[in-house]
Amino acid sequence: MDYPGPSFARSNELQSRLHDMVPGGAHTYARGDDQYPEDMAPIIERGLGARVWDADGNCFVEYGMGLRAVTLGHQYGPVVDAVRDALTRGVSFTRPSTLEVAAAEDFLSLVPGAEMVKFAKNGSDATTAALRLARAVTGRDLVAVADQPFFSTDDWFIGATGMPGGIPVPARHEAVRFTFNDLESLQTAVAAHPGRIAAVFMEAATGLVAPDPGYLRAVRDLCTAEGIVLVFDEMITGFRWAAGGAQEVYGVVPDLSTWGKAMGNGFSIAALAGRRELMERGGLDTDDERVFLLSTTSGPELVGLAAFRAVAEAYRTTDPVGTMRRTGGRLAAEVNAVVDDAGLSDHLDVAGDPSCLVFRTRDAHGLPSQEYRTLFLAELLRGGVLGQSFVVSAAHTAADVDLTVAAVAAALPTYAKAIELGTTDGLLEGRPVAPALRPHATPRRRAAVVG
Repeated sequence: MDYPGPSFARSNELQSRLHDMVPGGAHTYARGDDQYPEDMAPIIERGLGARVWDADGNCFVEYGMGLRAVTLGHQYGPVVDAVRDALTRGVSFTRPSTLEVAAAEDFLSLVPGAEMVKFAKNGSDATTAALRLARAVTGRDLVAVADQPFFSTDDWFIGATGMPGGIPVPARHEAVRFTFNDLESLQTAVAAHPGRIAAVFMEAATGLVAPDPGYLRAVRDLCTAEGIVLVFDEMITGFRWAAGGAQEVYGVVPDLSTWGKAMGNGFSIAALAGRRELMERGGLDTDDERVFLLSTTSGPELVGLAAFRAVAEAYRTTDPVGTMRRTGGRLAAEVNAVVDDAGLSDHLDVAGDPSCLVFRTRDAHGLPSQEYRTLFLAELLRGGVLGQSFVVSAAHTAADVDLTVAAVAAALPTYAKAIELGTTDGLLEGRPVAPALRPHATPRRRAAVVG
């Protein structure tokens, strides 16, 4: 740390103002300044491609790309043009629009096995609607949830996390956890609650873990045999693994699937899709008791639908997934090479699916460490790289990768010094980052005195 790096004076002032007005200083916990080194959390003014500029005028190569919602790049021309055109026609009407017809046709043409779709504005609405539908169809109350990070902001899921404040005690026991890629753990969960599991929720793949051969098919068969609704959460895998999500890649069709993030390239749109006989329970072509499925004022507004249609066209006519995989593959290989050359492979590496990479930081004993993660994040920021991961987009260029590899190389001497000392003391300024979902504001309580 023998060079000053960028100034964050304006960002810090804006962040303080945000904390005075917005709980947590951000509208998404993952965007909070407690996820970044202290006094080094940029407030963004604009983005273009894979670059962003903050309130202090600093330019960064951005990874994560809007929490993995942007795969085509910031200000991607065709999406911007489609949105601009939609704005000239009005955005919300008393009756459905012609754009709803076209968007639904686009979606169903891309997603294998989906027979009906309903649009919404955020993923939690879609996942909770899927659970409500599964409960109505099965007459059961519990949900089996894979041990993966996040599925919903609603009680049924948050009650089972480390941040259950405000969730009624009964709701804290609605979700039964099982281990992904361990069929026996799911079988055990089902057997432990006979006749009570309405749905199985899982991501069919994650950035770090692909399904074992035959695993998804075995889960599909188990759910069918037990009368359980299988739900794939495609919030991240949709339009990142493939336009049709992980279910397209692995060839296993769930009963329901939930979508969001990259389907709008950053514009707000989500979806619940699935088999007609299930989805129609929220419609008019059923004699069964109806389900209040999704009914949102802004779900079908034209801007989000127009953005989605432009995204769908980009995936039909170009190869964003292939581009992301090639770029991510090169990034991982070159970063791991410079880390290996520095003799730090036991303490730092890049891993995961090429389109959804993470960097893993470990201390002098080889154990995962928030302190060392924070030290690495700070050094990356000084080198012009912003990101809690190395999740790429199709807009990341060879120059962006070159800059990132150079920033990692520049960060390694400080990281190596911390490994040599066995501590980040004297190298890390301020407190380390903390898990986003935690029951108390400490260790990053705003009013705490540092030093």
